Amino acid sequence: MSFPGAVPPPDDSTDAGVAWHYGDPFAEQRSAARSVVVVDRSNRGIIAVPGEDRLTWLHQLTSQHFELLGEDAGTEALILDAQGRLEHHMVVANVGGTVFLDVEKVDDLLAYLKKMVFWSKVEPRDATAELALLTVVGPDAVAVLEKLDLPVPADVVALGEGFVRRRSWPGQSSFDLLVPRAELASWWQRLTDAGARPAGSFAFEALRVESLRPRPGIDTDERTIPHEVNLIESSVHLNKGCYRGQETVAKVHNVGRPPRRMLLLHLDGSADGQPETGDPVELDGRVVGRVGSVVQHHELGPIALALVKRSVPVESELVAGAGERQVAARIDPDSVPADTPGLGREAVRNLRG
Repeated sequence: MSFPGAVPPPDDSTDAGVAWHYGDPFAEQRSAARSVVVVDRSNRGIIAVPGEDRLTWLHQLTSQHFELLGEDAGTEALILDAQGRLEHHMVVANVGGTVFLDVEKVDDLLAYLKKMVFWSKVEPRDATAELALLTVVGPDAVAVLEKLDLPVPADVVALGEGFVRRRSWPGQSSFDLLVPRAELASWWQRLTDAGARPAGSFAFEALRVESLRPRPGIDTDERTIPHEVNLIESSVHLNKGCYRGQETVAKVHNVGRPPRRMLLLHLDGSADGQPETGDPVELDGRVVGRVGSVVQHHELGPIALALVKRSVPVESELVAGAGERQVAARIDPDSVPADTPGLGREAVRNLRG
């Protein structure tokens, strides 16, 4: 928040401590789509896991196949409860003999990891005070990195004590830089001097919602399973060995279907209010879903992610919000995910046929 022009977020924002915007959040979104921006995401938690057993240990605890993760490689992973419900999501980088976990919140996850160490040769610690995250987004992101003589990785590459990591979203050209927190201001200056426009969480969240990427605790609730929020492809290895919650993951993937789907809703922009996280989504007066992230997009207008019962027809005329926040809403058909393969269902049909 010490960067020039930074406007602080509202008091109830989940992104306290970083800039909401720098004077024109819609222009910041346009720059991310057409040129390049840099976003201060130093409010993200960082857990470092050094130790020779780090990959086999994390393999046992998470949904991801860490034993196949090489050096200078990244992925995403989940920790689920025994019923397969989402507890933690982490963005992963294995670099320099340490696995770094980029997470929404550190405390509960770190406590769980420390509890599970036993005799493994690992030393998980909170590295948030040591390292900070910056994200460079836009078609000119590569040019900015090259101008600063920084590596342009296909996956992850070491950068001093941290790394540069290619992101799969938003857009086709996005990178994370994990830098020493003590050098955060100097890195920000270098990136903006190289041509990256400062952008805040307002813009980044709009791009995240457009990309159909869930944020734990906002787009998820206590019942959410990975299939409902598009996390199977990025965060779950379907052929690895046993981990907590695996039975639910396999059953839904092969036999069942998730009871809800995370969808993009287009909201009525002419209304005075807008729904908030946790508000209901209704069809003909019946609750059929839950509102997650609500943002203002530079092209799409007011949009939201919502967990909606899979039985709700895509063409339905919905109402999102509560009380004076109720607005008309419609489902973006392009946000409807493909069904799980249902290999078990197909096998049963073949037997009956």
